[in-house]
Amino acid sequence: MATALPLPLLIQSLTVTVVFFPILLTLLQSISATSSATTTIELPHHLSRLSVTDFGATGDGVTYDTCAIQSAIDSCCAAPCYVTFPRGGTYLTATIRLKSGVVLDIEEGATLLGGPRLQDYPTEQRRWYVVLAENASDVGDHRRRSRRRSGLGVREEIRSKEERDGQLELDRRLSRRRPAYWCLHIVRCESITIQDVSIYGDFNTPNNDGIDIEDSNNTVITRCHIDTGDDAICPKTSTGPLYNLTVTNCWIRTKSSAIKLGSASWFDFKGLVFDNITISDSHRGLGFQIRDGGNVSDVIFSNINISTRYYHQSWWGRAEPIYVTTCPRDSYSKEGSISNLLFVNITANSENGVFLSGSKGALLSDLRFINLNLTYRRRTNNAGGLADYRPGCQGLVNHSTAGFILENINGLVFENVYMRWSDDQLTQWNNPLDFRSSTVNNISLLNFRSSLYTVKEGDMGLGILPFF
Repeated sequence: MATALPLPLLIQSLTVTVVFFPILLTLLQSISATSSATTTIELPHHLSRLSVTDFGATGDGVTYDTCAIQSAIDSCCAAPCYVTFPRGGTYLTATIRLKSGVVLDIEEGATLLGGPRLQDYPTEQRRWYVVLAENASDVGDHRRRSRRRSGLGVREEIRSKEERDGQLELDRRLSRRRPAYWCLHIVRCESITIQDVSIYGDFNTPNNDGIDIEDSNNTVITRCHIDTGDDAICPKTSTGPLYNLTVTNCWIRTKSSAIKLGSASWFDFKGLVFDNITISDSHRGLGFQIRDGGNVSDVIFSNINISTRYYHQSWWGRAEPIYVTTCPRDSYSKEGSISNLLFVNITANSENGVFLSGSKGALLSDLRFINLNLTYRRRTNNAGGLADYRPGCQGLVNHSTAGFILENINGLVFENVYMRWSDDQLTQWNNPLDFRSSTVNNISLLNFRSSLYTVKEGDMGLGILPFF
């Protein structure tokens, strides 16, 4: 959305097997994965521990401890090797590079602080991270209720250029605060597990993404809390496809999309599952921005509670609880198809309706909406009446508000859909379904209901109605 600021955490290229437990690490794989059975790796009972203070780290939060931290990492000879940050210290650093078998052990009460000076970081922007692991295995960070933060932010990335099977488990009770750019970036990795991670970004900073999963397969994200300015959970495909991503039991608030596929979408997405997720006061709930010719298929959203509202239109999103779009980014881009999507047991309270827009050469196909409970009511003073095709395509377009806006679709099922509208601003709403029959075909409606409700004093229109 905007020019990126530097510094989050890169875990780049790997076969990644992260050691947070001294004895045993079990690989968790996506429930939709087609790969072999779960494997268990026995770790040595003897652990090597090195303290960064023994290598000259001051922990005063003012003196840069980068060289001391890197010296401790480079001195590790046997895996697993725990590089310890003693409690009570604030360890200021620029980019540090992990090598295979190294685990950062940040004790309770210790803080790893990313420095704010751009000149302290590598010249290549793709390496602007506080923690960087490239072509490494068995790496990670382990914290005992500690913090990682930065003047500009905290950023981590994992890249796995060789694409060997590996494991990464990001630590339980892990908290990342004030990232300046994408906080956690997983690139070309296999079999990643991220659980019990909290990310607290700047709600007013663009490109302040939570977790970006790029060209990676068999990924599990569970029990995470993400409160940030830009996209919270964002699968992307830039150099290869993305298969078998499972996201469960998460809480999200964002000024952009809570969950978004794209907009980097040069290769396919397939076999994604999102279940039991709460989305609060976000600019967009469930989103697809397919702009570069990649195809999307076999995606399930289930048991999701969504609250969306308008923010300033400079932020992508127009309070849509569900947003599914495909169109070429520019005249050089291809059209990508989206097919076989299931939305089941979805409750939404929103200032705007659902937006489903295919492309003339790549229709949306086989979309199913089952057990939807939708409540529409204006509650902010931000402008409405716009359809948002960004990035690229048509940009922002004046358009009346509807329960569902439908364009270029073949195969659409509504079953047990209940839509209700507040009667306090009827001029804001026009109709439940807005489409032209020339562009939308094969629609099935079973128990589709739309009605008004009267707003009472103190009522925000957020009541949950039972499914049929």
